[in-house]
Amino acid sequence: MAAKPGASGSEMEEVDRNVEKWRMKKMIQNLQAAKGVASAGLITLMIPPKDQISKATKLLNEEYGTATSIKSHTTKLAVQTAITSSLAKLKLYNRTPVNGLIVYCGNVMTEDNKEKKVTVDLEPFKPVSQAKYVCDNKFHVDELYRMLESDDKYGFIIMDGNGTLFGTLTGNTRDILHRFTVELPKKHGRGGQSAARFGRLRQEKRRNYVRKVCELSVSFFITNDRPNVAGLILAGSAEFKNDLMQSEIFDPRLKAVVKKLVDVGYGGENGFNQAIELSQDCLGNVKFLKEKKLINEFFDHLAKDTNMYCFGIDDTMRAIAMSAMKTLIVWEESQYRRFEVKGGNLDPDKEYVYYMTDAQATAAGIFKDSDGQALDVEVMDFVEYVAQNYKNYGCTLEFITNKSPEGSQFVNGFTGIGGILRYAVNFVELHELEKGGEANEEDIDGGEDFNDDDFI
Repeated sequence: MAAKPGASGSEMEEVDRNVEKWRMKKMIQNLQAAKGVASAGLITLMIPPKDQISKATKLLNEEYGTATSIKSHTTKLAVQTAITSSLAKLKLYNRTPVNGLIVYCGNVMTEDNKEKKVTVDLEPFKPVSQAKYVCDNKFHVDELYRMLESDDKYGFIIMDGNGTLFGTLTGNTRDILHRFTVELPKKHGRGGQSAARFGRLRQEKRRNYVRKVCELSVSFFITNDRPNVAGLILAGSAEFKNDLMQSEIFDPRLKAVVKKLVDVGYGGENGFNQAIELSQDCLGNVKFLKEKKLINEFFDHLAKDTNMYCFGIDDTMRAIAMSAMKTLIVWEESQYRRFEVKGGNLDPDKEYVYYMTDAQATAAGIFKDSDGQALDVEVMDFVEYVAQNYKNYGCTLEFITNKSPEGSQFVNGFTGIGGILRYAVNFVELHELEKGGEANEEDIDGGEDFNDDDFI
């Protein structure tokens, strides 16, 4: 998200935090894909906030001396080179940053089997939890994953007469931990003198079912003798959730964090989705709900045809150029890129900017001129571009995923790029006028001058 005029300080901080999280996700992907040129030689160094830089420097110097005893010349060279690069990075810091420091160094193999030097020094937005030094053939990113986790993780138990689902909601990530089915005898009036016995058997199976759910809930939601979730939601279409809550077997540590009992019309995954919807009042600022609310607002504008929305890369960039964008919505895994081409067939002295996927750029032939000569092209991920420049747009930048039903619909149906506008813009008329203008650009009689304001 990005700051907007009139945004509060907390909103602006959340905007910057989400951009930092997106950048860290991209970094994790790149670091995980990196493979060392030797059996060791990729260094992961983590310095907690209260540790001294000098302590880490001493450790690296000792490791450099130890590396001299490595028999493989290739491995020894890779390790010593990575240690030297790490020491150079540490010299840039007089003291440990507020949240600590993470350093990744080493030579990696690229896709075309060439060596590439990687040196990353990261001041994270959350404190580093532990001191760590690892020299391996891969980078260790567990700590970065931990930082991406939302502070608030909620547990869900969806329980009905057909089975139970255990799940969690963290930010905008919904995970199913476990599910199982059960066959319980139904109520009936048959049996004559045996009716009471059938009733006892039925109640016994229900108690065993509740007991099993209680036992599994401890294994999923208790870690180190304490709940690993900020809250627990019990949901179901019958009385089982109430029986679970009232059961003496249900762990009191989990009872203490139960936030709500929710009646849902379904079991399983559909019941999980419905329980999330009905628990909004107690889930607070969970990103999953914010994402659903944001995209539903976009769909409301679309349904009412207010002209206060846009989608697709072309209309989105036009809205930004017109300063009409209020909330820019971007799929965090968008494949679009920004191509800045110097020269070309139209004017060799000008620079042209295109927003396309790699496949579209290749098909359009933007990399070569009419004579087949390669052009100077600078390429940048579109998401990275807007993340760097959103403050210049005066709009809010919201990253979404395709993990919610609404997010998936926005990504698949609207290319994953769009926004909500400050004022209405009729893009259809704007496009028609442009087509007419192109057809009549040789008209010597001229005509009425139009600009973007005519379509607001």
